Amino acid sequence: MVVDEMTDAEVDRIFQALADATRRDIVARSLQGEHSVSELARRYDMSFAAVQKHVAVLERAGLVHKRTRGRERVVSGDPETIRRASRLLDAYDELWRRRDVAIDGILAAENERTTEHERNGR
Repeated sequence: MVVDEMTDAEVDRIFQALADATRRDIVARSLQGEHSVSELARRYDMSFAAVQKHVAVLERAGLVHKRTRGRERVVSGDPETIRRASRLLDAYDELWRRRDVAIDGILAAENERTTEHERNGR
């Protein structure tokens, strides 16, 4: 399935990055506004280096961007990557819905055959 020409590797990086609660929180915060890595690190019960690693995973996935502001590294979210992931999930949802509709059709046809058989058998 091709959604926005995303490669399997890109999809893997995005969802692997989002599989961690701390990284999801960093993404949520960075989508609300810019935060320095130091500011983010103060919010979590882990080392500065651990937060840096989380941010690096998110950056490789394209979920956040870092830029230099003075002596700080500032993190901001990338809403377009979130939209791309959302469109991929929407595509899977559409596949499921089509399958659900097809199953409903099969069951309705079977029910109609059973009902007709019962009418003809009486």
